[in-house]
Amino acid sequence: MHSTMPDAPLTIARILRHGATVHAPSTVATWNGKGFDRRSYAEVGERAARLAHALRDRLGVRPGARAESEQGVIGTFMWNNARHLELFLAVPSMGAVLHTLNWRMNADQLAYTIGHAGDEVIVVDASLTELLAPVLARLSGTVRHVVVAGDGGREALSGFTGEVHDYEQLISGCPGDYPWEDRLDERAAATICYTTGTTGKPKGVVYSHRSTYLHCFQVVAPSHYGISPRDTIFSIAPMFHVNGWCIPHAAFFTGAELILPDHFTRAASLARMIEEGRPTFSAAVPTVWSSLLEELDARTYDTGSLRRAFVGGSACPPALMAAYRDRHSIQLLHGWGMTETMGLVTAAVPPRGTGADEEWSYRVSQGRFPPSVEFRLVGQDGAPVPHDGVATGELQLRGPDVTSAYRGVDGVPLERPAENFAADGWLRTGDVGSITGNGFLRLTDRVKDVIKSGGEFISSVQLENTLMEHSAVIDAAVVAVPDDRWGERPLATVSLRHDGTDLAELRDFLAERIDAWMVPERWAVLPTVPKTSVGKYDKRAIRDQYAGGLLPVVRLGRHHGDRPATRRSGLVGR
Repeated sequence: MHSTMPDAPLTIARILRHGATVHAPSTVATWNGKGFDRRSYAEVGERAARLAHALRDRLGVRPGARAESEQGVIGTFMWNNARHLELFLAVPSMGAVLHTLNWRMNADQLAYTIGHAGDEVIVVDASLTELLAPVLARLSGTVRHVVVAGDGGREALSGFTGEVHDYEQLISGCPGDYPWEDRLDERAAATICYTTGTTGKPKGVVYSHRSTYLHCFQVVAPSHYGISPRDTIFSIAPMFHVNGWCIPHAAFFTGAELILPDHFTRAASLARMIEEGRPTFSAAVPTVWSSLLEELDARTYDTGSLRRAFVGGSACPPALMAAYRDRHSIQLLHGWGMTETMGLVTAAVPPRGTGADEEWSYRVSQGRFPPSVEFRLVGQDGAPVPHDGVATGELQLRGPDVTSAYRGVDGVPLERPAENFAADGWLRTGDVGSITGNGFLRLTDRVKDVIKSGGEFISSVQLENTLMEHSAVIDAAVVAVPDDRWGERPLATVSLRHDGTDLAELRDFLAERIDAWMVPERWAVLPTVPKTSVGKYDKRAIRDQYAGGLLPVVRLGRHHGDRPATRRSGLVGR
């Protein structure tokens, strides 16, 4: 029997048309430092059409209709704002490819990703042109046009040999409607994002229209973000980071209103936006929530509208989640994902019938898998690990929004390094953890960050989360360092609220909560713990600084107790 349903392509153009018409009155509000500049979804749709005409007719960007066709690539070097949203929607919908550039990368990394993706046009916010200029100087001529959004900034680009345009002048006079590509193959490239791993060059993950459309269904589901047309979303997670965690698309998908902070990302500004914008949902990495908590604790703000928020990008300390719950009545929804999975995979929504005493154990896990993603745990010997909530192994995934390769170069369209993909094609996440019988994930560490001490394994994440429970600790990152006796031992780097905090107090605090043999002997107090371009702890930088003798390391004697003679561990190494 044949289906009677038509094979209509699932494209971002459908999301754009839907949001701009069905949800036309909904608004995107961009903070300008004093208040909000508002634009309706209908206006966003009309400006997106003018932008598409300008890119195609004035800058010569090539729209492609098929998955195998050559497509123009547009880079964005921008904050979270309404113009960036217009590019998010217009570029893929016209059949080109959007490349969100991570302005936290260094110039060499940025130049590499621009060349690797093949950007021919870059749209940059005026306030970021000084960061972009040295990157352009490293390129070999692939970029033909730079479009500046906002006032000023042009003088920083005086050395650029291509053409420089003003965003508003570029789209001025262009028609307000566009024949969005109904002929687009849903498998065609829509956007490309690059990993920000701390080893090797960034890797390009190319998302299709189909994967983006399906991911919207996943993130708006009640088992995940739970976004509805009644919501106002405060999108703090950078739009360059995994498509802004799909929030820009999800807003147009559902009609939820959108608040964007532009470059005003300090805690005091974010708190004021919550007070004045009245969001019902937000999303950011743990470091943002940590700094915002300090602000909310120090001053009085009305945050009554915000009752739930998503925290991802790296493991969130349970102490931080508890502080928001107990002191501000905000439920942080814990989750997990990565660039290779288009962002969100699991979300920690407790199952039906969970008692109050049991709910917290679900909240602090990484959460439950959606039906679209297949998952498994693999031990060091390559054998499957049972999903019993106890046994641990490396997490591996596959699904319609999980990449099966990286973008290649030099005539090789796809790359599948063995360190990233299993022989049967499953994505190797590099994360170690356990999975319960009802599909909840609990990660214990990264494979490369597990501390192998005397044949036993120590979870750096467990040490970090426990340290973050201490009231004096702002940030804590733990790495493995060489040890003559045990092979490796943990080094704890911390940033503290009080200069006079005694490290011995932190050592004893740990020893009361974990096995004493796991407690670090090496400690370093830093003004700020190094972080990557997406806000994760930069453990490679910490290890390099330690190896170079650049850390102010303090050696403490052991608290008490010695290593057990034998200890069962299910952690895997690679």
